[in-house]
Amino acid sequence: MELELRNVKLQAGDKLRVEGTVHEDAERFQIDMGTDPEDLSLHFNPRFHDETDGRVIVCNSKCEGSWGSEQRETHNPFHRGAKVKVTVKLMEAGFEVELPEGQEIHFPDRRGLEAVTYVRVRGHLNLSCFKIY
Repeated sequence: MELELRNVKLQAGDKLRVEGTVHEDAERFQIDMGTDPEDLSLHFNPRFHDETDGRVIVCNSKCEGSWGSEQRETHNPFHRGAKVKVTVKLMEAGFEVELPEGQEIHFPDRRGLEAVTYVRVRGHLNLSCFKIY
């Protein structure tokens, strides 16, 4: 599954909500936010079989095609075959990602963007809701 939006305009205070069901045999899914596929302020990537940490959530940024340093969260509340809900809130200095079980991840905006104009959701997920508000 892949959903890609260009020419959107998300700023501090805006939210993106993604809901769906993770595939039974899922390896990963991702939510990307930035200006284009090569310039991402947020790459949010739950993985279900990571070689280093098993089930992990990886957050990162990408600048002109080069990845930054990964932020790895070893408490991954997502499960294969389960329904998921992720809400990303854009803040002045970064992103607040609301996860199941009340967990939150904070990720800094390393790029210093005024606005997010590109959003992509893809991976092993059956998407049931995509909402910007």
